[in-house]
Amino acid sequence: MSRHHPSSPRARLRALAWVLVMGPLGLLSTACPRGEAPDAHDPHGDHSAADPPGEPAAHDDHAEHAEHEDPQAEPGMVHVEPTMMRDLRVTTRAAAARPAGESATVLGELRVNEDTYAEVGTSTPARIVRVLAAPGDVVTEGQPLVELESAEVGRARAAVATTRARLELARASATRRRTLSDGEVVPQRVREEAEAELAAAEAEHRGARDALAALGATRGAGARFVLTAPVAGTVLERSALRGALVDAERPLFVVADLRTLWLVVHAFERDALRMRPGASARVSFLALPGQASVATVVRIGSRVDEASRTLDVRLDVDNPERTLRPGMAASALVPVGGETDTVVTVPVESLQRQPEGWVVFLPGDEPGSFHIRPVGRGRDLGGEVELLSGLEAGERVVVEGAFLLKAEADKARGGGEEHHH
Repeated sequence: MSRHHPSSPRARLRALAWVLVMGPLGLLSTACPRGEAPDAHDPHGDHSAADPPGEPAAHDDHAEHAEHEDPQAEPGMVHVEPTMMRDLRVTTRAAAARPAGESATVLGELRVNEDTYAEVGTSTPARIVRVLAAPGDVVTEGQPLVELESAEVGRARAAVATTRARLELARASATRRRTLSDGEVVPQRVREEAEAELAAAEAEHRGARDALAALGATRGAGARFVLTAPVAGTVLERSALRGALVDAERPLFVVADLRTLWLVVHAFERDALRMRPGASARVSFLALPGQASVATVVRIGSRVDEASRTLDVRLDVDNPERTLRPGMAASALVPVGGETDTVVTVPVESLQRQPEGWVVFLPGDEPGSFHIRPVGRGRDLGGEVELLSGLEAGERVVVEGAFLLKAEADKARGGGEEHHH
Protein backbone atom coordinates (compact mmCIF):
# COMPACT_ATOMS: atom_id res chain seq x y z
CA MET A 1 0.00 0.00 0.00
CA SER A 2 1.49 3.31 -1.07
CA ARG A 3 1.79 6.32 1.26
CA HIS A 4 1.63 9.99 0.31
CA HIS A 5 3.87 12.76 1.55
CA PRO A 6 1.94 15.23 3.75
CA SER A 7 2.99 18.13 1.58
CA SER A 8 1.40 16.65 -1.63
CA PRO A 9 -1.89 18.15 -2.99
CA ARG A 10 -3.78 14.93 -2.33
CA ALA A 11 -2.67 14.91 1.29
CA ARG A 12 -3.73 18.51 1.78
CA LEU A 13 -7.21 17.76 0.41
CA ARG A 14 -7.59 14.85 2.81
CA ALA A 15 -6.62 17.07 5.75
CA LEU A 16 -9.07 19.78 4.71
CA ALA A 17 -11.88 17.23 4.47
CA TRP A 18 -11.14 15.97 7.92
CA VAL A 19 -11.29 19.53 9.35
CA LEU A 20 -14.65 20.15 7.71
CA VAL A 21 -16.04 16.97 9.26
CA MET A 22 -14.55 17.29 12.77
CA GLY A 23 -14.61 21.07 13.17
CA PRO A 24 -12.22 22.77 15.67
CA LEU A 25 -11.54 19.43 17.36
CA GLY A 26 -9.94 18.30 14.16
CA LEU A 27 -7.49 21.16 14.25
CA LEU A 28 -6.37 20.23 17.75
CA SER A 29 -6.01 16.58 16.91
CA THR A 30 -3.95 17.28 13.80
CA ALA A 31 -1.55 19.68 15.56
CA CYS A 32 1.80 18.07 16.33
CA PRO A 33 3.76 18.70 19.55
CA ARG A 34 6.89 20.73 19.12
CA GLY A 35 9.87 18.57 18.29
CA GLU A 36 7.81 15.57 16.99
CA ALA A 37 7.16 14.50 13.40
CA PRO A 38 3.54 14.92 12.19
CA ASP A 39 3.41 11.23 11.32
CA ALA A 40 5.36 9.06 13.75
CA HIS A 41 5.38 6.21 11.20
CA ASP A 42 6.37 8.36 8.22
CA PRO A 43 10.14 8.22 7.63
CA HIS A 44 9.81 11.29 5.43
CA GLY A 45 7.97 13.39 8.01
CA ASP A 46 9.04 17.04 8.49
CA HIS A 47 11.21 17.97 11.51
CA SER A 48 10.30 20.98 13.61
CA ALA A 49 12.47 24.09 13.61
CA ALA A 50 13.46 23.45 17.26
CA ASP A 51 15.00 20.09 16.35
CA PRO A 52 16.77 20.25 13.00
CA PRO A 53 17.68 16.98 11.29
CA GLY A 54 20.78 15.19 12.51
CA GLU A 55 20.71 16.61 16.11
CA PRO A 56 19.41 14.89 19.28
CA ALA A 57 15.99 15.85 20.57
CA ALA A 58 17.17 16.22 24.20
CA HIS A 59 20.37 17.26 25.96
CA ASP A 60 22.87 14.51 26.80
CA ASP A 61 23.51 14.45 30.57
CA HIS A 62 26.79 12.62 30.06
CA ALA A 63 28.06 15.26 27.68
CA GLU A 64 27.29 18.04 30.14
CA HIS A 65 28.93 16.03 32.97
CA ALA A 66 32.10 15.77 30.88
CA GLU A 67 32.14 19.55 30.38
CA HIS A 68 32.36 20.10 34.15
CA GLU A 69 35.12 17.59 34.85
CA ASP A 70 38.60 18.92 35.72
CA PRO A 71 40.85 17.94 32.82
CA GLN A 72 43.80 17.73 35.31
CA ALA A 73 41.98 15.58 37.87
CA GLU A 74 43.69 12.29 38.62
CA PRO A 75 42.53 9.52 40.93
CA GLY A 76 44.26 9.75 44.28
CA MET A 77 45.71 13.21 43.61
CA VAL A 78 44.88 16.79 44.54
CA HIS A 79 46.25 19.78 42.63
CA VAL A 80 46.65 23.28 44.04
CA GLU A 81 46.92 26.31 41.79
CA PRO A 82 50.29 28.14 41.91
CA THR A 83 48.60 31.32 43.13
CA MET A 84 47.07 29.42 46.04
CA MET A 85 50.35 27.64 46.83
CA ARG A 86 51.98 30.99 47.48
CA ASP A 87 49.50 31.67 50.28
CA LEU A 88 49.21 28.07 51.54
CA ARG A 89 51.72 27.22 54.26
CA VAL A 90 52.68 23.57 53.83
CA THR A 91 55.09 21.77 56.13
CA THR A 92 56.07 18.12 55.92
CA ARG A 93 57.53 15.59 58.30
CA ALA A 94 58.78 12.04 57.96
CA ALA A 95 56.67 9.28 59.47
CA ALA A 96 58.52 7.88 62.46
CA ALA A 97 59.02 4.41 63.88
CA ARG A 98 58.19 4.27 67.60
CA PRO A 99 58.34 1.48 70.18
CA ALA A 100 55.10 -0.47 70.15
CA GLY A 101 55.23 -1.44 73.81
CA GLU A 102 52.71 -0.19 76.33
CA SER A 103 53.03 3.46 77.21
CA ALA A 104 51.31 6.10 79.31
CA THR A 105 50.41 9.65 78.33
CA VAL A 106 51.16 12.09 81.15
CA LEU A 107 50.86 15.85 81.46
CA GLY A 108 53.34 18.24 82.97
CA GLU A 109 55.23 21.51 82.57
CA LEU A 110 58.75 22.56 81.70
CA ARG A 111 61.01 23.88 84.45
CA VAL A 112 64.51 25.26 84.54
CA ASN A 113 67.41 22.96 85.10
CA GLU A 114 68.06 23.64 88.77
CA ASP A 115 71.67 22.48 88.40
CA THR A 116 72.34 25.45 86.10
CA TYR A 117 70.06 28.02 87.78
CA ALA A 118 71.07 31.04 89.88
CA GLU A 119 69.48 34.04 91.56
CA VAL A 120 71.81 37.03 91.73
CA GLY A 121 71.43 39.68 94.44
CA THR A 122 73.31 41.77 96.98
CA SER A 123 73.80 40.81 100.61
CA THR A 124 74.05 44.44 101.76
CA PRO A 125 71.96 47.56 101.17
CA ALA A 126 73.20 49.36 98.07
CA ARG A 127 72.26 51.77 95.30
CA ILE A 128 72.28 50.66 91.66
CA VAL A 129 74.71 52.69 89.57
CA ARG A 130 74.61 50.86 86.20
CA VAL A 131 72.56 47.98 84.75
CA LEU A 132 74.67 45.87 82.40
CA ALA A 133 72.30 43.08 81.28
CA ALA A 134 68.70 42.79 80.10
CA PRO A 135 66.11 39.97 80.12
CA GLY A 136 66.77 37.52 77.30
CA ASP A 137 70.51 38.22 77.16
CA VAL A 138 72.73 35.17 76.94
CA VAL A 139 75.60 35.65 79.40
CA THR A 140 78.77 33.78 80.24
CA GLU A 141 79.94 32.75 83.69
CA GLY A 142 81.58 35.76 85.41
CA GLN A 143 80.03 38.34 83.08
CA PRO A 144 79.10 41.63 84.90
CA LEU A 145 75.36 42.14 85.36
CA VAL A 146 75.05 45.28 87.51
CA GLU A 147 77.25 47.86 89.24
CA LEU A 148 76.25 49.06 92.74
CA GLU A 149 77.50 51.40 95.44
CA SER A 150 77.45 50.63 99.17
CA ALA A 151 78.95 52.35 102.25
CA GLU A 152 79.45 48.99 103.93
CA VAL A 153 81.40 47.76 100.92
CA GLY A 154 83.54 50.90 101.12
CA ARG A 155 84.37 50.18 104.77
CA ALA A 156 85.11 46.54 104.03
CA ARG A 157 87.42 47.45 101.18
CA ALA A 158 89.21 49.99 103.41
CA ALA A 159 89.70 47.28 106.02
CA VAL A 160 91.31 45.09 103.38
CA ALA A 161 93.70 47.86 102.45
CA THR A 162 94.57 48.55 106.11
CA THR A 163 95.23 44.93 106.94
CA ARG A 164 97.32 44.57 103.81
CA ALA A 165 99.54 47.42 104.95
CA ARG A 166 99.93 45.90 108.39
CA LEU A 167 100.70 42.55 106.84
CA GLU A 168 103.45 44.03 104.70
CA LEU A 169 104.96 45.77 107.72
CA ALA A 170 104.84 42.62 109.82
CA ARG A 171 106.37 40.59 107.01
CA ALA A 172 109.27 43.04 106.61
CA SER A 173 109.90 43.15 110.37
CA ALA A 174 109.93 39.37 110.61
CA THR A 175 112.36 39.10 107.71
CA ARG A 176 114.75 41.61 109.27
CA ARG A 177 114.73 39.92 112.64
CA ARG A 178 115.37 36.54 111.05
CA THR A 179 118.47 37.97 109.43
CA LEU A 180 119.75 39.51 112.65
CA SER A 181 118.95 36.37 114.59
CA ASP A 182 121.18 34.37 112.29
CA GLY A 183 124.12 36.54 113.42
CA GLU A 184 123.06 36.17 117.04
CA VAL A 185 122.47 39.95 117.30
CA VAL A 186 118.75 39.55 118.17
CA PRO A 187 117.61 37.18 120.87
CA GLN A 188 115.45 34.21 119.96
CA ARG A 189 112.52 35.68 121.87
CA VAL A 190 112.44 38.80 119.70
CA ARG A 191 112.43 36.69 116.59
CA GLU A 192 109.49 34.66 117.86
CA GLU A 193 107.53 37.82 118.64
CA ALA A 194 108.07 39.02 115.07
CA GLU A 195 106.79 35.70 113.71
CA ALA A 196 103.67 35.95 115.90
CA GLU A 197 102.97 39.50 114.72
CA LEU A 198 103.29 38.32 111.10
CA ALA A 199 100.84 35.46 111.65
CA ALA A 200 98.33 37.83 113.29
CA ALA A 201 98.64 40.29 110.39
CA GLU A 202 98.08 37.53 107.87
CA ALA A 203 94.94 36.32 109.71
CA GLU A 204 93.56 39.84 109.98
CA HIS A 205 94.09 40.50 106.27
CA ARG A 206 92.54 37.17 105.33
CA GLY A 207 89.47 37.96 107.46
CA ALA A 208 89.08 41.37 105.81
CA ARG A 209 89.18 39.81 102.37
CA ASP A 210 86.64 37.15 103.35
CA ALA A 211 84.30 39.84 104.68
CA LEU A 212 84.52 41.71 101.35
CA ALA A 213 83.86 38.51 99.43
CA ALA A 214 80.81 37.76 101.62
CA LEU A 215 79.37 41.07 100.45
CA GLY A 216 79.77 39.92 96.85
CA ALA A 217 82.15 42.79 96.20
CA THR A 218 85.33 41.12 95.03
CA ARG A 219 85.24 43.26 91.86
CA GLY A 220 85.23 47.03 91.97
CA ALA A 221 86.93 49.93 93.73
CA GLY A 222 86.05 51.99 96.77
CA ALA A 223 82.37 51.77 97.63
CA ARG A 224 81.45 50.47 94.21
CA PHE A 225 81.24 46.80 93.32
CA VAL A 226 79.98 44.61 90.49
CA LEU A 227 77.73 41.55 90.62
CA THR A 228 78.52 38.89 88.01
CA ALA A 229 76.72 35.87 86.57
CA PRO A 230 77.61 32.77 88.60
CA VAL A 231 76.55 30.46 85.73
CA ALA A 232 76.40 30.71 81.96
CA GLY A 233 72.86 30.97 80.61
CA THR A 234 69.99 33.28 79.76
CA VAL A 235 68.76 36.19 81.87
CA LEU A 236 65.18 35.16 82.68
CA GLU A 237 64.25 38.00 85.04
CA ARG A 238 65.63 41.41 86.00
CA SER A 239 64.31 43.70 88.71
CA ALA A 240 67.36 46.03 88.83
CA LEU A 241 66.68 49.66 87.93
CA ARG A 242 69.31 52.36 87.83
CA GLY A 243 69.28 54.56 90.91
CA ALA A 244 67.12 52.20 92.95
CA LEU A 245 68.02 51.29 96.52
CA VAL A 246 68.13 47.51 96.98
CA ASP A 247 68.68 45.04 99.79
CA ALA A 248 69.06 41.31 100.24
CA GLU A 249 65.33 40.52 100.30
CA ARG A 250 64.90 39.87 96.59
CA PRO A 251 67.19 38.89 93.69
CA LEU A 252 68.11 41.43 91.05
CA PHE A 253 68.62 38.83 88.29
CA VAL A 254 67.59 35.24 87.57
CA VAL A 255 69.92 33.35 85.23
CA ALA A 256 69.53 29.79 83.93
CA ASP A 257 71.02 27.66 81.20
CA LEU A 258 68.10 26.74 78.90
CA ARG A 259 69.99 24.25 76.74
CA THR A 260 68.61 21.48 78.95
CA LEU A 261 65.24 21.77 80.69
CA TRP A 262 63.43 19.64 83.21
CA LEU A 263 60.01 18.28 82.32
CA VAL A 264 58.13 17.37 85.48
CA VAL A 265 55.09 15.21 84.73
CA HIS A 266 52.46 13.88 87.10
CA ALA A 267 52.02 10.14 86.55
CA PHE A 268 49.46 7.94 88.25
CA GLU A 269 51.14 5.68 90.76
CA ARG A 270 50.30 2.51 88.84
CA ASP A 271 52.15 3.91 85.78
CA ALA A 272 54.98 5.67 87.61
CA LEU A 273 56.05 2.49 89.38
CA ARG A 274 56.54 0.78 86.00
CA MET A 275 58.62 3.58 84.46
CA ARG A 276 62.37 3.13 84.28
CA PRO A 277 65.15 5.76 84.46
CA GLY A 278 66.92 6.03 81.14
CA ALA A 279 63.80 5.32 79.04
CA SER A 280 63.14 7.61 76.06
CA ALA A 281 59.82 9.45 75.88
CA ARG A 282 58.09 11.47 73.16
CA VAL A 283 57.10 14.97 74.22
CA SER A 284 54.71 17.33 72.44
CA PHE A 285 53.87 20.91 73.33
CA LEU A 286 50.59 22.76 73.01
CA ALA A 287 52.40 25.86 71.76
CA LEU A 288 54.24 23.92 69.02
CA PRO A 289 51.72 21.73 67.16
CA GLY A 290 53.23 19.12 64.90
CA GLN A 291 56.61 19.24 66.63
CA ALA A 292 57.90 16.70 69.09
CA SER A 293 61.01 16.32 71.23
CA VAL A 294 62.77 13.37 72.79
CA ALA A 295 63.14 13.31 76.58
CA THR A 296 64.90 10.94 78.95
CA VAL A 297 63.39 9.70 82.19
CA VAL A 298 65.82 10.71 84.96
CA ARG A 299 64.09 10.39 88.30
CA ILE A 300 60.91 8.81 89.65
CA GLY A 301 59.34 10.56 92.62
CA SER A 302 59.45 8.89 96.02
CA ARG A 303 56.25 10.32 97.46
CA VAL A 304 52.65 9.93 96.23
CA ASP A 305 50.41 12.98 96.30
CA GLU A 306 47.46 11.97 98.47
CA ALA A 307 44.95 14.15 96.63
CA SER A 308 45.76 13.20 93.01
CA ARG A 309 47.38 9.80 93.62
CA THR A 310 50.26 10.79 91.33
CA LEU A 311 54.03 10.89 91.54
CA ASP A 312 56.28 13.51 89.99
CA VAL A 313 58.51 12.08 87.29
CA ARG A 314 61.40 14.17 86.00
CA LEU A 315 62.58 13.98 82.40
CA ASP A 316 65.48 15.86 80.79
CA VAL A 317 64.66 17.62 77.50
CA ASP A 318 67.43 18.85 75.21
CA ASN A 319 66.85 22.42 74.00
CA PRO A 320 69.92 23.41 71.98
CA GLU A 321 68.12 26.14 70.02
CA ARG A 322 66.48 27.51 73.19
CA THR A 323 63.08 27.26 71.47
CA LEU A 324 61.38 25.82 74.54
CA ARG A 325 60.63 27.99 77.55
CA PRO A 326 60.18 27.20 81.24
CA GLY A 327 56.50 27.04 82.15
CA MET A 328 55.30 25.59 78.82
CA ALA A 329 52.65 22.88 79.08
CA ALA A 330 53.65 19.50 77.67
CA SER A 331 52.33 16.01 77.07
CA ALA A 332 54.73 13.08 77.27
CA LEU A 333 54.32 9.53 76.01
CA VAL A 334 56.41 7.50 78.44
CA PRO A 335 57.07 3.75 78.02
CA VAL A 336 55.92 1.57 80.89
CA GLY A 337 57.17 -1.98 81.24
CA GLY A 338 59.12 -3.58 78.37
CA GLU A 339 59.40 -2.55 74.72
CA THR A 340 58.66 -4.89 71.80
CA ASP A 341 58.23 -4.05 68.09
CA THR A 342 57.88 -0.64 66.48
CA VAL A 343 54.90 1.15 64.96
CA VAL A 344 54.64 3.96 62.39
CA THR A 345 53.41 7.29 63.75
CA VAL A 346 52.57 10.69 62.24
CA PRO A 347 51.51 14.00 63.83
CA VAL A 348 47.80 14.09 64.55
CA GLU A 349 47.44 17.24 62.38
CA SER A 350 48.48 15.31 59.26
CA LEU A 351 45.58 12.84 59.48
CA GLN A 352 42.37 13.89 57.70
CA ARG A 353 38.95 12.25 57.39
CA GLN A 354 37.28 11.56 54.04
CA PRO A 355 34.07 9.62 53.33
CA GLU A 356 36.09 6.52 52.49
CA GLY A 357 38.20 6.75 55.67
CA TRP A 358 41.37 8.34 57.02
CA VAL A 359 44.00 9.73 54.63
CA VAL A 360 47.31 11.57 54.65
CA PHE A 361 48.78 13.78 51.92
CA LEU A 362 52.23 13.17 50.43
CA PRO A 363 54.06 15.72 48.23
CA GLY A 364 53.98 14.79 44.55
CA ASP A 365 56.67 15.14 41.90
CA GLU A 366 55.21 18.36 40.49
CA PRO A 367 54.84 21.60 42.51
CA GLY A 368 51.33 21.89 43.85
CA SER A 369 50.51 18.21 43.43
CA PHE A 370 49.87 15.89 46.37
CA HIS A 371 49.10 12.18 46.64
CA ILE A 372 46.09 11.15 48.74
CA ARG A 373 47.12 8.05 50.69
CA PRO A 374 44.45 6.03 52.58
CA VAL A 375 45.73 4.81 55.95
CA GLY A 376 44.51 2.78 58.89
CA ARG A 377 44.32 4.75 62.11
CA GLY A 378 45.44 3.24 65.41
CA ARG A 379 46.05 4.62 68.91
CA ASP A 380 46.46 8.27 69.88
CA LEU A 381 49.98 8.63 71.27
CA GLY A 382 50.15 12.09 72.79
CA GLY A 383 50.31 14.45 69.80
CA GLU A 384 50.95 11.59 67.37
CA VAL A 385 48.79 8.84 65.90
CA GLU A 386 49.71 5.23 65.26
CA LEU A 387 49.13 4.08 61.67
CA LEU A 388 48.21 0.45 61.20
CA SER A 389 48.55 0.41 57.40
CA GLY A 390 49.17 2.54 54.31
CA LEU A 391 52.45 4.25 55.24
CA GLU A 392 56.03 3.30 55.98
CA ALA A 393 58.48 5.00 58.31
CA GLY A 394 60.48 7.68 56.51
CA GLU A 395 57.79 8.71 54.03
CA ARG A 396 57.07 12.44 54.30
CA VAL A 397 53.52 13.61 54.96
CA VAL A 398 51.98 17.07 55.00
CA VAL A 399 51.44 18.38 58.54
CA GLU A 400 50.55 22.06 58.41
CA GLY A 401 48.23 22.61 55.44
CA ALA A 402 46.74 19.10 55.46
CA PHE A 403 43.27 20.41 56.37
CA LEU A 404 43.29 22.87 53.43
CA LEU A 405 44.39 20.10 51.07
CA LYS A 406 41.46 18.02 52.30
CA ALA A 407 39.15 20.94 51.50
CA GLU A 408 40.59 21.15 47.98
CA ALA A 409 40.11 17.41 47.50
CA ASP A 410 36.49 17.64 48.68
CA LYS A 411 35.93 20.59 46.36
CA ALA A 412 37.30 18.67 43.37
CA ARG A 413 35.18 15.64 44.29
CA GLY A 414 32.00 17.71 44.51
CA GLY A 415 32.75 19.53 41.23
CA GLY A 416 32.93 16.27 39.32
CA GLU A 417 29.89 14.45 40.68
CA GLU A 418 26.92 16.70 41.44
CA HIS A 419 25.62 17.57 37.93
CA HIS A 420 22.26 15.83 37.67
CA HIS A 421 19.38 17.70 35.96
